[in-house]
Amino acid sequence: MGDSKTHYEHKVSLLAGYAVQIRHNALEAARVAANKVLADRMGETGYLLNLCVYPHVVLRENRMIATAGADRLQEGMRRAFGKPSGRAARLRADQAILSVYVNKDAVEHAKKALAIGAGKLPSQCRIIVEKLA
Repeated sequence: MGDSKTHYEHKVSLLAGYAVQIRHNALEAARVAANKVLADRMGETGYLLNLCVYPHVVLRENRMIATAGADRLQEGMRRAFGKPSGRAARLRADQAILSVYVNKDAVEHAKKALAIGAGKLPSQCRIIVEKLA
């Protein structure tokens, strides 16, 4: 999101603290929160926001009925493959989740936006800043 045609001086990345599995709705919440802060502070063309992971893993759930008379409808763990209930991305420790490309004057805004986005994720995260050549 943002302006992909501009050359930026710095890359600010949000890294996973440890190996974790993150659901697709948590990734979307982090992306929306970070993008809102960036757009409010720098406008639509002052940054480039990339989501670095994709939720490939299909999560399945073997739903059980918990009402009266349900004992005749359930089969327990027999044929318990489950129905898809969502998707998730599996991350390694120190793998980038979000990356923001900005110029020197906007590095602090990018760090603030990624810190807000990190609050939506189920992992401890850290933020690093790299100077691009």
